[in-house]
Amino acid sequence: MRKPIIAGNWKLHKTASEAVELVKALQRQAGPVDDAEIIVAPVFTALATVAAALEGSSIRLAAQNCYPEKTGAFTGEVSPFLLKDIGCSHVIIGHSERRQIFKEEDAFINRKLKAVLAEGLSPILCIGETLEEREAGRMFEVLSVQTKIGLDEIAASDMEKVVIAYEPVWAIGTGKTATNEQAQEAHAFIRGLLRETFGADISEKVRILYGGSVKPDNVDGLMAQPDVDGALVGGASLKAEDFGRIISFRRP
Repeated sequence: MRKPIIAGNWKLHKTASEAVELVKALQRQAGPVDDAEIIVAPVFTALATVAAALEGSSIRLAAQNCYPEKTGAFTGEVSPFLLKDIGCSHVIIGHSERRQIFKEEDAFINRKLKAVLAEGLSPILCIGETLEEREAGRMFEVLSVQTKIGLDEIAASDMEKVVIAYEPVWAIGTGKTATNEQAQEAHAFIRGLLRETFGADISEKVRILYGGSVKPDNVDGLMAQPDVDGALVGGASLKAEDFGRIISFRRP
């Protein structure tokens, strides 16, 4: 049985003090959670402050991005080495906004994933198709390329630390959500790709999250799908009440 992950990607929101207020409210709202891993991903400037606020908590801390070098002349960048130093356990890699807005390519995302693993952290590798790609019948092709290049040269022994997040780009911030059946179809395909590359045992251990307008009113149906192992939540993670309800999802 794969332990679910509910991760909140706060994107470019919340000052350091606001971020602390949110995690404290979340702790009160959600209470102790034993049957799922809870992760929050604040902006870089709030990470250290939130890490201190989470000390002794079961909630884990993620960064939203990183640069694939440990140190050096890379003005404005932050490395997995530094993220580990301030208490991060996870790093989001290849989010659709990094791909679409900042033009990050699969090979560069693969470098980031390797750098995250080298520091003993867990990467959350985001993959997903645009509306145009889906309508052109290229969804499986896009998912295959992003998965295979993103995980290129990753050892099977490292895969238990890797989390994959399927995020249909057309459902992010649009209010649209993939149907339960669409989510399951994509997740099952991704797990099949993992099976081909790493074998059945590893593929059954890797957790695949759904990300795309996850909300309190749709999380139960999504989490009922056999290959949906959690959620990467955007806007709803900025409200403690909404995120708390998502954390306490109910399977039929």
